[in-house]
Amino acid sequence: MNHFFAYLSRMKLIQRWSLMQNIRTENVQEHSLQVAVVAHALGVIGNKHFKRDLNPERLALLGIFHDATEVFTGDMPTPAKYFSPEIRDAYNRMEAAAGKKLLSFLPQELRAEYSPLLLPEKADEHYWKIIKAADSICAYLKCLDEGSSGNREFNRAKLAIEEKIREYKMPEVDYFMSQFAPSFSLSLDELGD
Repeated sequence: MNHFFAYLSRMKLIQRWSLMQNIRTENVQEHSLQVAVVAHALGVIGNKHFKRDLNPERLALLGIFHDATEVFTGDMPTPAKYFSPEIRDAYNRMEAAAGKKLLSFLPQELRAEYSPLLLPEKADEHYWKIIKAADSICAYLKCLDEGSSGNREFNRAKLAIEEKIREYKMPEVDYFMSQFAPSFSLSLDELGD
């Protein structure tokens, strides 16, 4: 028996934003889908508007798997993950070990296909930067969602994430933020107008 996909299915059990009071909880599985959708959009935007040569489908696939190792590590809150360089380095080693463990649950002949999705490779370095940007955009959208519901708990996080997004200096990210992100603050009735 191979347990790889059974472990992946547990992504839905891992709650994000554990240190924050949430109006609506978010799990790693639904977050990964949103990151995949946004990463795909960043690829399409980059190609159509900024003459990039990106593979949006590859970006979507990396987005789907970007947090898969959390089936072993859980979702470590950002303040804890970045508390010190030593903790961040230890967490990176833990993520790599979790990726290797997940791969071990696949038959040998499938591992090469999944390895680049769980263990980032140099060849995909630029794509992983886009995934990081998509991940940040999704965190920002979560802050908007919580703020629109009257939850002030995410106000500071929203400001910090906005700054982080600006620091990416990626035109496709700026385009997404100006053209698509504002809609996430609207009600259903407002979206229909």
